[in-house]
Amino acid sequence: RWARGPAPGSSGARGLWWKPMTRYGFDFDSSRGTGCKTCGRGGKDYHDRGPDSLFRRIYDFEGGSWEKTSEGAWNKTAFNYHLAISCNHCDNAACVENCPTGAMQKDEETGLVNSDPEVCIGCGTCRNSCPYDAPRIDAELSRARKCDGCLARVRNEEQPMCVGACPLRALEFGPIDELREKYGDTSQVAPLPEPTTAPNLVIGSCQAIDSNTYNLDEGYIANPLEVE
Repeated sequence: RWARGPAPGSSGARGLWWKPMTRYGFDFDSSRGTGCKTCGRGGKDYHDRGPDSLFRRIYDFEGGSWEKTSEGAWNKTAFNYHLAISCNHCDNAACVENCPTGAMQKDEETGLVNSDPEVCIGCGTCRNSCPYDAPRIDAELSRARKCDGCLARVRNEEQPMCVGACPLRALEFGPIDELREKYGDTSQVAPLPEPTTAPNLVIGSCQAIDSNTYNLDEGYIANPLEVE
């Protein structure tokens, strides 16, 4: 985007210069997350949404078993972990690219994806396009609703509500480049899809997500009714 004023590194002369967008995203530390769902409730309360609203979904992913060895001991192959996932405000957001009316858009300052209710027609193309199932259709309003990263709060230099609500501080929000520098660039673990849309998401590692120790292909979403 273009900005007017002294460019960074210039001698102070004012002019029109290109200012890169600061892309924001979320880090979720799976070693801290307990599946308590407080983050999702915090967002619902802030946006005054009902019980069917799922802007942030908490997946309980588990699998494996306990196997008895020939010596009579028990060998653990069981695993369990939680993922708190909302809109990932992707660089190549499929909802933005496929929305027929232009209601889905990326904020020029933050890169956060939001929906304009005055333009949305509730056709559901955004939800059908999103690999993370982030947009939801409000049946009463016939409009798409989704996590917007608490855009109004971010513009006011405040954190999204889900981040502050988490009692174990499993969520962190900020410029995605800084989060990746601190925590790595992993954005795909089971059951999340391949990151083809360039999600602004970092998943912190923990032992339960170690595919060298556990067979994650045997895993399944244990709470499907809560996230569908």
